[in-house]
Amino acid sequence: MTMRAATLPVQRPHDARLLVIDSHGHIEHRPRTAFPQLLRNGDCVIANDAATMPASLHGIHRPSRAAIEVRLAGRASLDAADVRRFTAVVFGAGDFHTPTEARTAPPVLQPGDRLGFGKLGATIVRTLDHPRLVELQFEADAARIWRALAEQGRPVQYAHLRDALDLWDVWTPIAAQPVAFEAPSAGFVLDWRTVAQVQARGVGFATLTHAAGLSSTGDPALDARLPLDEPYRIPAATAALIAATHARRGRVVAIGTTVVRALEHAASGDGIVRAGDGIANQRIGPQTKLRVADVIVSGTHEPDTSHYALLRAFTDTLTLLGATGELEAHGYRTHEFGDSVWIERRACVLRGMREQPVDPRERERCVTC
Repeated sequence: MTMRAATLPVQRPHDARLLVIDSHGHIEHRPRTAFPQLLRNGDCVIANDAATMPASLHGIHRPSRAAIEVRLAGRASLDAADVRRFTAVVFGAGDFHTPTEARTAPPVLQPGDRLGFGKLGATIVRTLDHPRLVELQFEADAARIWRALAEQGRPVQYAHLRDALDLWDVWTPIAAQPVAFEAPSAGFVLDWRTVAQVQARGVGFATLTHAAGLSSTGDPALDARLPLDEPYRIPAATAALIAATHARRGRVVAIGTTVVRALEHAASGDGIVRAGDGIANQRIGPQTKLRVADVIVSGTHEPDTSHYALLRAFTDTLTLLGATGELEAHGYRTHEFGDSVWIERRACVLRGMREQPVDPRERERCVTC
């Protein structure tokens, strides 16, 4: 068997599975409902409460009169009034039935080109060193832009799904402010019953807001630039919970790559997570020394993605290769509505610069950390 795409937009299917990789690289298979049982008293769980925007807009490139699709992909802040300018990826005519990598290219895009989306217009401010990546500005005030997005936009669609997604399909149960361009889908593991189970184990729970970006554009050169810069906001209560968790030597369990990006960026100066807004503009990978997150809960990812590269900050390449083999052998489902993985930071990484691994077998495995 191999990993297969989840083809139904069911956030918490009864048979969802969880591949567990502990801090020594040992792998086991569990039902995803067992997630709370992996937590210890004194840990904390941090999730992304971003709701998903209707970030896909079909319209017209007015100079050529060609049909296009625009996928909003970035913005400067989380301010609800700051919605005139976006970074966006532009596709030619087509819909979600065609895989992203097979979509036609848009017409040649130039600064000053006007785009039409029904009653909403936009102008290309500049191109961003790629023929499909632009900065655009909508020609309306914030209230009209939000209204037009709600009426005419759709969530980003996926060819591996049988039917088109509705907006409620991609909102997690804890969704709050609509700032994500694609769903922070690791959060599908949670519902409020699960949160209650987590707290009943003496585990703290808090959220942050991170504008999760596009997972793929279908263009290899553009995909290599992912993730784009993403704004985030960390509440004071979340920063305080993380500080308290570290003080009692508990673990910080991050629900998804977006949470890791926000926390590690916020702590990049002195290792302390402080409340406030920021822009996560770093790449996280095998050379990254994690300062905050001890565990990540994530979806299953293909090895050539930026999401997978981030997982390499938690454990070594050999362990991840073994995990990929297990995922394939047991037919785990991938993509947004698929199964999940729990990955603890390697024991040698946890000890970091304080001491070397004492087990020679562990030292050998840590060569690739």
